[in-house]
Amino acid sequence: MSTLFSRIIEGEIPGRFVWRDQQCVAFLTIAPLGPGHTLVVPRAEVDEWTDADDELMSHLMVVARHIGTAQKVGFNAPRAGLIVAGFEVAHLHVHVFPTWTIDDFNFGNADHNPDPAELDAAADTLRQALQKAGHEDRVPG
Repeated sequence: MSTLFSRIIEGEIPGRFVWRDQQCVAFLTIAPLGPGHTLVVPRAEVDEWTDADDELMSHLMVVARHIGTAQKVGFNAPRAGLIVAGFEVAHLHVHVFPTWTIDDFNFGNADHNPDPAELDAAADTLRQALQKAGHEDRVPG
Protein backbone atom coordinates (compact mmCIF):
# COMPACT_ATOMS: atom_id res chain seq x y z
CA MET A 1 0.00 0.00 0.00
CA SER A 2 1.42 3.35 -0.96
CA THR A 3 1.96 6.04 1.64
CA LEU A 4 0.33 9.46 1.66
CA PHE A 5 3.64 10.93 0.50
CA SER A 6 3.91 8.45 -2.38
CA ARG A 7 0.45 9.52 -3.48
CA ILE A 8 1.55 13.19 -3.37
CA ILE A 9 4.74 12.36 -5.31
CA GLU A 10 2.69 10.52 -7.96
CA GLY A 11 0.27 13.45 -8.30
CA GLU A 12 -2.75 11.61 -6.89
CA ILE A 13 -2.94 14.24 -4.14
CA PRO A 14 -1.93 17.84 -4.85
CA GLY A 15 1.25 19.25 -3.37
CA ARG A 16 3.13 22.55 -3.48
CA PHE A 17 6.43 21.24 -4.85
CA VAL A 18 9.59 23.32 -4.65
CA TRP A 19 12.15 20.62 -5.63
CA ARG A 20 12.21 17.48 -7.77
CA ASP A 21 15.10 15.23 -8.64
CA GLN A 22 15.64 11.51 -9.27
CA GLN A 23 15.94 10.58 -5.58
CA CYS A 24 13.62 12.97 -3.76
CA VAL A 25 11.09 15.74 -3.83
CA ALA A 26 10.35 18.65 -1.53
CA PHE A 27 6.95 20.20 -0.95
CA LEU A 28 5.32 22.48 1.58
CA THR A 29 3.64 20.83 4.53
CA ILE A 30 -0.07 21.39 5.12
CA ALA A 31 0.61 22.07 8.84
CA PRO A 32 3.47 24.57 8.81
CA LEU A 33 5.50 25.71 11.79
CA GLY A 34 6.08 28.91 9.82
CA PRO A 35 6.23 30.29 6.27
CA GLY A 36 7.87 27.98 3.77
CA HIS A 37 7.98 24.90 6.05
CA THR A 38 9.04 22.19 3.62
CA LEU A 39 9.25 18.40 3.70
CA VAL A 40 12.13 16.72 1.88
CA VAL A 41 10.89 13.23 0.98
CA PRO A 42 12.61 10.35 -0.83
CA ARG A 43 10.77 8.90 -3.79
CA ALA A 44 11.46 5.44 -2.39
CA GLU A 45 9.15 4.34 0.41
CA VAL A 46 11.56 4.20 3.34
CA ASP A 47 9.79 3.92 6.69
CA GLU A 48 12.20 5.95 8.84
CA TRP A 49 15.56 7.64 8.58
CA THR A 50 17.47 4.83 10.28
CA ASP A 51 16.33 2.50 7.48
CA ALA A 52 17.78 4.69 4.70
CA ASP A 53 21.12 3.88 3.17
CA ASP A 54 24.02 6.30 3.49
CA GLU A 55 23.73 7.60 -0.07
CA LEU A 56 20.05 8.47 0.29
CA MET A 57 20.48 10.13 3.69
CA SER A 58 23.41 12.15 2.37
CA HIS A 59 21.36 13.28 -0.61
CA LEU A 60 18.38 14.26 1.56
CA MET A 61 20.64 16.32 3.82
CA VAL A 62 22.23 18.11 0.87
CA VAL A 63 18.78 18.94 -0.54
CA ALA A 64 17.61 20.02 2.94
CA ARG A 65 20.62 22.36 3.14
CA HIS A 66 19.75 23.93 -0.22
CA ILE A 67 16.13 24.36 0.89
CA GLY A 68 17.18 25.82 4.25
CA THR A 69 19.58 28.27 2.62
CA ALA A 70 16.82 29.41 0.25
CA GLN A 71 14.40 29.76 3.18
CA LYS A 72 16.80 32.00 5.06
CA VAL A 73 17.08 34.23 1.99
CA GLY A 74 13.44 34.13 0.92
CA PHE A 75 11.95 34.67 4.39
CA ASN A 76 14.76 36.78 5.87
CA ALA A 77 15.32 34.26 8.66
CA PRO A 78 18.51 34.04 10.72
CA ARG A 79 18.46 30.23 10.79
CA ALA A 80 16.96 27.21 9.09
CA GLY A 81 15.57 24.49 11.34
CA LEU A 82 15.68 20.79 10.58
CA ILE A 83 13.75 17.99 12.27
CA VAL A 84 13.46 14.30 11.41
CA ALA A 85 10.53 13.11 13.52
CA GLY A 86 8.74 10.42 11.53
CA PHE A 87 5.55 10.04 13.53
CA GLU A 88 3.11 11.77 11.20
CA VAL A 89 3.54 9.56 8.11
CA ALA A 90 5.42 6.24 7.91
CA HIS A 91 7.58 7.50 5.04
CA LEU A 92 10.93 9.14 5.76
CA HIS A 93 10.71 12.93 5.59
CA VAL A 94 12.86 15.81 6.74
CA HIS A 95 11.20 18.98 8.03
CA VAL A 96 13.05 22.15 6.96
CA PHE A 97 11.77 25.56 7.99
CA PRO A 98 12.94 29.14 8.52
CA THR A 99 13.39 29.86 12.20
CA TRP A 100 13.91 32.84 14.44
CA THR A 101 13.93 31.19 17.91
CA ILE A 102 14.08 27.74 19.50
CA ASP A 103 10.32 28.05 20.11
CA ASP A 104 9.83 27.66 16.34
CA PHE A 105 10.67 23.94 16.74
CA ASN A 106 7.49 23.18 18.67
CA PHE A 107 5.03 21.12 16.62
CA GLY A 108 2.34 22.24 19.07
CA ASN A 109 2.54 25.61 17.30
CA ALA A 110 1.85 24.19 13.85
CA ASP A 111 -0.90 25.90 11.86
CA HIS A 112 -3.42 23.17 11.05
CA ASN A 113 -5.60 25.50 9.00
CA PRO A 114 -3.21 27.64 6.93
CA ASP A 115 -4.48 30.08 4.31
CA PRO A 116 -4.00 28.40 0.90
CA ALA A 117 -3.03 31.75 -0.65
CA GLU A 118 -0.27 32.14 1.95
CA LEU A 119 0.99 28.62 1.23
CA ASP A 120 1.04 29.39 -2.51
CA ALA A 121 2.93 32.63 -1.90
CA ALA A 122 5.44 30.86 0.36
CA ALA A 123 6.02 28.17 -2.28
CA ASP A 124 6.60 30.86 -4.92
CA THR A 125 9.04 32.70 -2.64
CA LEU A 126 10.96 29.51 -2.01
CA ARG A 127 11.02 28.49 -5.68
CA GLN A 128 12.38 31.92 -6.65
CA ALA A 129 15.10 31.75 -3.98
CA LEU A 130 16.10 28.25 -5.15
CA GLN A 131 16.20 29.40 -8.78
CA LYS A 132 18.37 32.40 -7.87
CA ALA A 133 20.70 30.01 -6.05
CA GLY A 134 21.27 28.08 -9.28
CA HIS A 135 18.87 25.16 -8.84
CA GLU A 136 16.57 25.97 -11.77
CA ASP A 137 16.76 22.42 -13.15
CA ARG A 138 15.31 21.00 -9.92
CA VAL A 139 12.63 23.62 -9.27
CA PRO A 140 9.27 22.66 -10.77
CA GLY A 141 7.47 25.29 -12.85
